Amino acid sequence: MELWIIASVAAAAFQTVRFMLQKHLASVSLSAAGATFARFLYSAPVACLILVGFVAAGRIDLPVLGLDFWMFGMLGGAAQITATVCTVLLFGRRNLAVGMAFIKSEVFFTVLIGLVLLSETVSIVGFGAIVVGVAGVLVLSGPIEATGTGWRRILSPSAALGLTAGALFGVSAVAYRGASLAVELDAPLARALVTLAAVTAMQMVSMWTWLQLREPGEVGRVLAAYKSAGFIGLTSMAGTFCWFTAFTLQNAAYVKAVGQIELVFGIVGTVLFFRETISRREYFGMALLAASIFGLILYA
Repeated sequence: MELWIIASVAAAAFQTVRFMLQKHLASVSLSAAGATFARFLYSAPVACLILVGFVAAGRIDLPVLGLDFWMFGMLGGAAQITATVCTVLLFGRRNLAVGMAFIKSEVFFTVLIGLVLLSETVSIVGFGAIVVGVAGVLVLSGPIEATGTGWRRILSPSAALGLTAGALFGVSAVAYRGASLAVELDAPLARALVTLAAVTAMQMVSMWTWLQLREPGEVGRVLAAYKSAGFIGLTSMAGTFCWFTAFTLQNAAYVKAVGQIELVFGIVGTVLFFRETISRREYFGMALLAASIFGLILYA
């Protein structure tokens, strides 16, 4: 199996754990912005230390990072921050599995944004597999809302948050691929590590500044919640590193399509932790999702 597929599945697994931790923290102690900041505060220093260690040991020759890298990095970082805040707010309204299903709209957005920003297209077979995967996501998500009629039912607050998060995650995926490709190193893992350290450092500083200005005291609450927030940072770092590795090797749309498996991880996690059962609809949705991923593995 190719490295980009392994990295995509691993990233989805780490991201599922992080979402569960962020949902818990946002419900008990932190604001949406605080729960988002936790992922960068506890991941950026570790990522930077690892990079410094590899550079000091002579394992990585740090290249000059050009304007393209920083522009893509800032665009991806800002989009990811906003998308994560929307995600945490969404989890406060819906359960984990349904919230993750809304966010999976990012796959279609990634196809469109990749075409605009990087002029990258997907094959007809690949696009068909993505369509099947999105259908599986819709089956898994079930009813959108029980209230409202007509367009208000479709454009409910939960749907608006989910679609906004999906679109912004699509922007960040394509931007991060652009940033990683701008790193002039041959090894994909080295490119991913450089991109991870630079982007998370920018995100940590920008969010720290924002919270100090807009939510005084929230940084202290994030620091006080270091036991749970620390795990958010570590799982975030591991997941982001895997995403960046996959983006370096493959079209972002295909990477995110395989990454839809995180919805299955979310349902399985819900069953294991909360002892809930899986319905026939959910089994059918997971089968469609599996078919989509299998198709991408064979033909992408």
